Amino acid sequence: MRPSLLAASGLVALIVTPLSGQRPTLALGVRSYVSVDTPVVALTHVRVIDGTGAPARDDQMLIIRDGNIAAIGNAQSVAIPPGAQVLDLTGKSVIPGLVMVHEHLFYPTGPGVYANLAESFTRLYLAGGVTSMRTGGDMNGFGDIGIKHDIDAGRKPGPWLDATAPYLEGLGLGLDQVHELTGPDDARRMVNFWADEGATSFKTYMHITQAELGAVVEEAHKRGKKVTGHLCSVTYREAATLGIDNLEHGFFAATDFVPDKKPDVCPGQGAGQNALAAVDLNGQAFRSLVDDLVRRHVALTSTLTVFETFVPGRPAPPGLDVLDPQLRAQFEQLRARVASNPRSQYVTLYPKAAAMELAFARAGGLLLAGTDPTGGGGVIPGYSNQHALELLVESGFTPLEAIRIGTLNGATYLGRANRVGFIALGKQADIVVVTGDPSKRIADVRNVELVFKQGIGYNPAKLIESVAGKVGLW
Repeated sequence: MRPSLLAASGLVALIVTPLSGQRPTLALGVRSYVSVDTPVVALTHVRVIDGTGAPARDDQMLIIRDGNIAAIGNAQSVAIPPGAQVLDLTGKSVIPGLVMVHEHLFYPTGPGVYANLAESFTRLYLAGGVTSMRTGGDMNGFGDIGIKHDIDAGRKPGPWLDATAPYLEGLGLGLDQVHELTGPDDARRMVNFWADEGATSFKTYMHITQAELGAVVEEAHKRGKKVTGHLCSVTYREAATLGIDNLEHGFFAATDFVPDKKPDVCPGQGAGQNALAAVDLNGQAFRSLVDDLVRRHVALTSTLTVFETFVPGRPAPPGLDVLDPQLRAQFEQLRARVASNPRSQYVTLYPKAAAMELAFARAGGLLLAGTDPTGGGGVIPGYSNQHALELLVESGFTPLEAIRIGTLNGATYLGRANRVGFIALGKQADIVVVTGDPSKRIADVRNVELVFKQGIGYNPAKLIESVAGKVGLW
């Protein structure tokens, strides 16, 4: 596997006193995946891509001390502290650890069945360069919260998690693993129950009503939590008016353009996408919606990786070899069915929806990145996070813009940009070492050699090896 990147920033800086408590105590089993675990590390002759969108800076020195970035500047100007472990990174780059906001710890294992794969997925995310992530809805609320606690305590390897509560869904989905709300009072009860249990975000789903969504937003905001949504029954404009913080899947899930859309009724994702396919990107209807979302500070999450799997003729997604053989065969069957339909609407809808995301960002909207390893499968944690940046570049963003979307933008939305998301003096040392220069060739984000989280360097190859061929079992 070859994960994604982010990097350093700044002019010549002096050693500073780091914030305390940034280096966790790791359990013995976690240490088996660690390559660098010394209090002071010097990364020399490295290219720094800081995640802000600024140009890369060559031949830099970056000092990590006690989990934080203690110095950064030209390699000839920054002194290596006594006792530091020195890594010569000539020809390599550092980028900030990826901050992804539509991730899951479950995966489709059969028709209408989703298995909790937290153990293997958290390892793959970290191996891919993801050091912070939000689980965008889940089938097992306690599972996500539990593994978050284990990762925070150093008992298991993985990214920092914003653990989203189970889906807040209205009547109509018909999936036994998902509770269906009975009204606004039930919505409030669910928000408070899961906030009390440790959930840090909430995700609303396709059949929720406006009254239920309004109750979720109001109650979550009282608790200092944010709300996102994969919607259908509620339009994007309605959700923005109700105060939602984030909308998932770019514009793929928008039903704003469906003719005669009835309030609180999901016309079906197919109807929404048929209407989307007819939208004029330069027309008033689309421009007005974008302006409304930007004005109300509603972030949008790009999940091009999952929709790419529905497009005939696209390359196979990366990372399939880590899957359990039966699940890999199951996904290959899906790919064959997709390939057999060259007139699929996704052939034209996919690039159009990608162009809509670009237009939203160019209008000043906060675009985030995620991968959504659900759908029909084939979207593999870590690998897909790197590929998400490649798809953003394919959509028209520069490599530096794509890296910012996958790092600083995510950290900004999660309220963590004071610590992570870009490389600068005093920030937490969540950084990814890659071979090559992804500021010029975004595909180099796949060449992950080392992933630092809180100043501890994890070996991606060992993390991947620990789950290879078994992803889908645990």
